[in-house]
Amino acid sequence: MSHKNFNTTDFTENSEKQYQIEFKINEIGEGINLIVQKLNEKGEYEMIQAPVHRLNDSIFITWDHPFDGRILFDE
Repeated sequence: MSHKNFNTTDFTENSEKQYQIEFKINEIGEGINLIVQKLNEKGEYEMIQAPVHRLNDSIFITWDHPFDGRILFDE
C-alpha cells in the first residue's frame, strides 16, 4: 500500500463547522481501500473511522478538528 502524509494546516473548515482535507482521485485512486490514520501523542499512527466523501474528481476526509496523519491507499 502507498501512503500520503498530511498535517493540520492542510485542513479547511467547511460550512458545517467541521474540518476537511481534499485529495484528488488522480493522486490516490478511487479511495475504495482508503485507510485514514491519525498521529497520536506517542508518535504512533492509529486507525480512525473518518467520514470520506466524494465529489467530482475529489475525495474529502472530514473530522471535528484538524490533525496530523496519513492515508493508506492502493495504487
